[in-house]
This record gives sequence, C-alpha cells and structure tokens, in this order.
Amino acid sequence: MKQLILLGLAIVLFTACDQKETRYTQQSPEIDIVKKVIQDYNEKNYGMTDFADTSKTYFNTKTDFLTVDKLVEYHQGNDANYSSRKFLEEDQEYEMVVTDEGHTWVNAWLDWQGTLKESGKVIDMPIHLTYRFVDGKIVTTYGYWDPTEIVLELQEMERKAAAQSAKSEDTEE
Repeated sequence: MKQLILLGLAIVLFTACDQKETRYTQQSPEIDIVKKVIQDYNEKNYGMTDFADTSKTYFNTKTDFLTVDKLVEYHQGNDANYSSRKFLEEDQEYEMVVTDEGHTWVNAWLDWQGTLKESGKVIDMPIHLTYRFVDGKIVTTYGYWDPTEIVLELQEMERKAAAQSAKSEDTEE
C-alpha cells in the first residue's frame, strides 16, 4: 500500500512538472493590449504607448513599413477623408499564438466601417491584423484588407471635383 501511495505521488509530481507553456489562447495580456490599441484607434488616441520605439507596421505589403511616427501620420491623414470610422464591436475575434521559434503573435479579425466625409457613403470591410510582441510591446504589425471600394469612391469624388472645377472655369469665361 505504501508503495502504491508513493507511486501515485510520483506520477502526480511528474505530470505537474511536465506542464507545457500555452501556445494558443483567446485570453492573454497581449490580447488585452491589442483590444486597447483598437479602442485607441476608434477614439483617435494616437499615443502609441503599446508600441516599441522601433516598431514596424506593414499595411497590405511585405516590404514597405511605417515607423510609429509615420503610422500616426498615416491614420491622421486618412481621418481627413471620413466623417466617422471605427472597428465595429460585433464579431471581433482575437487569438494569441506562440510559434515554434518562441515568437508571440496576436491575430485579430475585425470589421471596419467608415463614412466618407464628402459623399456620405458608408463602407464596411473585414480586416485582419496581426501583432508581434516582445517584452509586452508591439514590435511588428501586419494589416490586410481590400481597399478597392474606398479607392474607387475617392477617385469618383476627385473626378466629380475636377469636372465641377472645369465647369466653373467655363462659366467664368
């Protein structure tokens, strides 16, 4: 009986010591940071305190990146086109994974909605964002979405503005 108890205790100790690090989760401090970054974006708060100073952001590219300062400029420049824009709260999905190399990534699948200031057109689109973390800071971001609808609408607004300008010049002569 004594040997059986010792054997049971040994098994418990071995299994307790063999706990592996979580490699996939939908709840983590890193996910909470990404949710805060999304909230900051929605509130147009560009403090960028969750990003490392050397962070690189790639939007729809693998080669051209934005530094933290350029990322702020990018968002502020785009904000000029919209009367409102935000990530919607419905259907958000987040996951954190630790790769075989030990890199920590948070993936986010979100729906973005913006209303173009000039035309009033509402655009909805799915967006995938992925953030790499080192020591609690975002060091790399990749964002992917299809900008076609926005680009076409902005081009149409430019075309109308150019036509209106040409018409105004014709009436002045």
